[in-house]
Amino acid sequence: MKYLVLAGLFLGLILDLKAQDQNDTLPEVSKKKVYTFLIDDNIDPRMNRRVRLALEDAKNQEADLIIIEMDTYGGAVNDADDIRTMILELDRPIHVWINKDAASAGALISIACDSIYMAPGASIGAATVVMGGGGDAAPDKYQSYMRSMMRSTAEAKGRDPKIAEAMVDQNLEIEGVSTKGSVITFSVSEAIANGFSEGQANSMKEVIEDKLGIETYEIIAYETSDIEKVIAFFLNPMVSGFLILVIFAGIYFEIQTPGVGFPLAASITAVILYFIPYYLTGLATNWEIAVFILGLILLAVEIFVLPGFGVFGILGIVGILVGLTLGMVPNDAFDFTFVPTGELFGALLTVLLAALAAIGLIFFMAPKVNQWKAFSSIALAGSQQRNEGYTSSFYSNDLMGKEGLTHTRLMPSGKVMIDDEIYDAYSRGEFIDRGEKVKVISTEGTSLRVRKVGGE
Repeated sequence: MKYLVLAGLFLGLILDLKAQDQNDTLPEVSKKKVYTFLIDDNIDPRMNRRVRLALEDAKNQEADLIIIEMDTYGGAVNDADDIRTMILELDRPIHVWINKDAASAGALISIACDSIYMAPGASIGAATVVMGGGGDAAPDKYQSYMRSMMRSTAEAKGRDPKIAEAMVDQNLEIEGVSTKGSVITFSVSEAIANGFSEGQANSMKEVIEDKLGIETYEIIAYETSDIEKVIAFFLNPMVSGFLILVIFAGIYFEIQTPGVGFPLAASITAVILYFIPYYLTGLATNWEIAVFILGLILLAVEIFVLPGFGVFGILGIVGILVGLTLGMVPNDAFDFTFVPTGELFGALLTVLLAALAAIGLIFFMAPKVNQWKAFSSIALAGSQQRNEGYTSSFYSNDLMGKEGLTHTRLMPSGKVMIDDEIYDAYSRGEFIDRGEKVKVISTEGTSLRVRKVGGE
């Protein structure tokens, strides 16, 4: 009997160890990686970039599926096309939860997703392409392009292409769905009934757990990187305006001083900080930067090569202003069809106000710089007068008051010819063309100081 008990205990121990070993080998239930990001603003180059970065990050994070939280009234057709193409080509499931609105370009992007869920009171549709001002319909070529995209996208996702097209074309009439003269905009129940929504959901959590049936998961939300935050900072109109001010002021002060110094370095730095953020977000394109550079070249030719100030100077200034302004708005080679009027006006106003502020800085603040205590600590702000015993002049007092001709253009420094002799000279700040009659008003220093005869 004792041996039977021992045998039973031994057999029980073996079975328990075997069961424990089997439990250890059972695979753990893995968590689904659910990646989420927002489309909660106008569809434009900036949103285009956000979606592209989010989808790339989702791939890097090895997300199992992606959910977009949508609330937009639409935007530019070309950017909407880019976004819907990225979604269609994605190699993993992507769903959208319309938190409030998916109008126009937002409807196109939503239809490109594998499934559409809508919050109570949400809507989808009204995809007619309108002009930048938001009121009048865009020309038919844009409407036709939008209709074709809506049809093909709906077909790709198994939705009714005719209904998708009727979201754009008010002339289409679909029995039981729409009447002629109005484009389709679905409420939640209408979208579900017509196959343009898989259901209603009050939250992202409800979409994941109740609609998609995922119990164990972790949410990975798209976060703006530090670089993107820096880019967003420089896209602020106030910062852009300040950079424009530095560009203009730097160019002017560099012209006033010989050699390559701090003003030019500051101006170049401001140009880089101005254009790079707009270029990365797709607002500033190569040709707009080229227009700006061409404007600088024309202005330089006018200042350093040609006498007077004429066509080249005017074209140069126009080129600079045009390049700076258009670099801030999403136009398509001077096509402003989808550029909101307020956005274009805001960009133009920013550039003009910054230019005027630069002019004010140049003509009103520059003469007062020497009076600043902070400036006097790093620069010699005082003057050394001859009557105080300073004799740094390279020239005889006999030249004082003599008249001659400018041998080169004074900008404000250059050379003058007096009594068949050439001297280094500089004006009082103004530009004087070559061959103009000038008079010596000071012989102190290494250059003669002159003024144009007839000037005050």
